[in-house]
Amino acid sequence: ASYELGDIFKDSSLVDIHEYLLEQDVTLKATGEQYLYHAPCHDPIKSDESSTVISKIMNSEVVNNDRCCGEAGTFAVARPDIAKQAKFRKEAEIKKGLANIAKSGKPIKMLTTCPACRQGLARYQSTTNIEPVYPIELIAEQQLGENWQKEFIQSVNIEKVML
Repeated sequence: ASYELGDIFKDSSLVDIHEYLLEQDVTLKATGEQYLYHAPCHDPIKSDESSTVISKIMNSEVVNNDRCCGEAGTFAVARPDIAKQAKFRKEAEIKKGLANIAKSGKPIKMLTTCPACRQGLARYQSTTNIEPVYPIELIAEQQLGENWQKEFIQSVNIEKVML
C-alpha cells in the first residue's frame, strides 16, 4: 500500500525547515559574510526559488553555485563513473564562484539544504578551502551559542536505542 502525508496526518503539510523558520520570522542577523549557495537537485524548498528563500533567511544575498555536486543520494555509489565527471565540473564551478565573490575580502561560506549534497560538497574542501554548512546551523549558532549542538546532545536523555 502507498500512503500520502495527508492520509496519515489530516490537514497537514510538509514544509522545509528553512521555509518554516522564515514563516516564523527566524532569520540570521547580518554577519558580514558572503555565501555561495548550492541548491540540491531534489530541492526541498517549494514556496519560492530556493536561493530567494535562503537569501531572506540569511539576511544577505546568496550567490547561486550551479552544477550537481556529484552525490545525488546514491548517485556517487551507483554510478561513480558518471558522478566523478560531475564532480570535476562542480569543483571548477565552486572555484569560479569563490573567485567572483572573494574580491571583497569578506569571509565566504558554502550553504546547502541537503545532507547528501553537504557530504558531496565536503569532498572539495581540500582544493577549495570552503566547508559546506546548513543555513539553519548558522542560525542555531548565532541564537543559541557556539556550543549549541554539544549542549543539546548533553541535554537529551536517550533511554533506549532500538536497532
